[in-house]
Amino acid sequence: MFSHSRASASELINRAKEAVTLITQPRTLASPPLFTSRPANERLASQSHRSFATMNRNDDPIEALFQQKRSLRSRMRKELRNMDPVRRSEEDAAIQSIVVNNPWFKSSKSVCAYISSPALREVDTTRIVSEILSKPANESDVPNRKKLYVPRVEDRNSNMRMLRISSVDDLIVNSMNILEPALSDSDGKQHEDVMEARDPVDLFILPGHAFDRCGRRLGRSGGYYDLFLKKYQELTKERKWKEPLGVALSYSIQIVEEGAIAVTSNDVSVDALVSPAGVIPISPAAWERSMG
Repeated sequence: MFSHSRASASELINRAKEAVTLITQPRTLASPPLFTSRPANERLASQSHRSFATMNRNDDPIEALFQQKRSLRSRMRKELRNMDPVRRSEEDAAIQSIVVNNPWFKSSKSVCAYISSPALREVDTTRIVSEILSKPANESDVPNRKKLYVPRVEDRNSNMRMLRISSVDDLIVNSMNILEPALSDSDGKQHEDVMEARDPVDLFILPGHAFDRCGRRLGRSGGYYDLFLKKYQELTKERKWKEPLGVALSYSIQIVEEGAIAVTSNDVSVDALVSPAGVIPISPAAWERSMG
């Protein structure tokens, strides 16, 4: 009786080892089923699911890249959500002060900037927008007043427009509770689309989820800014304009180590970052314009 028991125990151990070996090996459609007690059709479906999932995780570099992006976005959302409100307010003030006092901002005549959303935990742009829209003290300065274009989401296919506004009254709340420009003003006049403007944009002020010191930018996965910036780059080439400076605003916790941000051919880098610590020039254009 004892010898029979010992044989059964040994057999069980061997079966357990076989099961562990099968589970830890990469699964393919040719792999034998792990559990023979389930119906054949269920086993086949399960194997197919595991096989494709395994290939996506281990063999598909594109999936690995997007997984890296998703992971960093998740981390940043958590860090921004947990950011101390006092610190956030201090960093908002510091970043905006740096922007409005910088030569590249003061000399710009046409600016594309985002309208910050507290819900999205973006760096505040209230002071920047107010500075651009404020009326000149002298009437003689009116012709030199900066033009401001702000984003309006058109659809769920990453299409976005930048429309000119002359007052915060030109903004409306969209379905996502974010301020954006109406198509026309109170008099029914259509807001100018920056893609149809006669003059080039000097400066883009951009939001983002994370950035590194090489200019890589992680957005919110919609692709709106990347697609728009590529379109505007094409327009500048067609019209032989000087390319605008792309400056991203970043809380200190949003600047990550090099290599943390995965990039694809669709991603557009920024020329410079503005953090509470100051301006980080990245591209040659940023250095040329005395960023710093």
